[in-house]
Amino acid sequence: MGLHLPRWVWIGAVALACVAGMVNVIGYLGFEHQAVSHLTGTTSLLGAALAQGNLRAVAHLWGMLIAFCLGAMLSGLIIQEQTLKLGRRYGAALALEALLLLVAIPLFKQEQIWGALLAAVACGLQNAMVTTYSGAAVRTTHLSGMFTDLGIGLGHLLRGMPLQVRRLTLSGLIISGFLGGGVLGALLYRQFGYDALLAPALLTGLTGTGYVAYRQWQQRGSVAGT
Repeated sequence: MGLHLPRWVWIGAVALACVAGMVNVIGYLGFEHQAVSHLTGTTSLLGAALAQGNLRAVAHLWGMLIAFCLGAMLSGLIIQEQTLKLGRRYGAALALEALLLLVAIPLFKQEQIWGALLAAVACGLQNAMVTTYSGAAVRTTHLSGMFTDLGIGLGHLLRGMPLQVRRLTLSGLIISGFLGGGVLGALLYRQFGYDALLAPALLTGLTGTGYVAYRQWQQRGSVAGT
């Protein structure tokens, strides 16, 4: 039982989770030690900063929340859908994510908070771009929902209920992709510093531009065939 997901959903979800894992760990290992791909911890830190009256931290953390939300807003403007479907403007969104990561690199090197903010915009854009497919939550920049789905599935299994294998497999693959991206990002950061962001930027950029070119080729072919 479970969802019947096409191969491109599996591959895309794991690849984007790997990208998010790389971006997040590089941001965390950087000068601000700030996670950029998810907001739960950031919101908790904001509460602590407000209680302590630390205005600098409040401004910084509010900026991260707004930046992530801004990235999701950009995704809504570009893609205009909440359900995955080939033919949407995913190529443009991926190319924009790559550009944001590339611009963030020199800002990170100058220890400017704008580097982390642009990385957060990129993560918000990516997370909103991949939302649901056939009722399956597909979140690639944070894992709370994926671990929740795994726990629910195991609970159903213990109760003797049918196990939704594909849904749980998707959760497991996204978790593995994010973890693998974190390991790879940490190794690259140790070797190359903030230039390690070139890896996720190139991955998303090449995928995005390739997808745009493929869609244009398809459209020209359909026009020529009419």
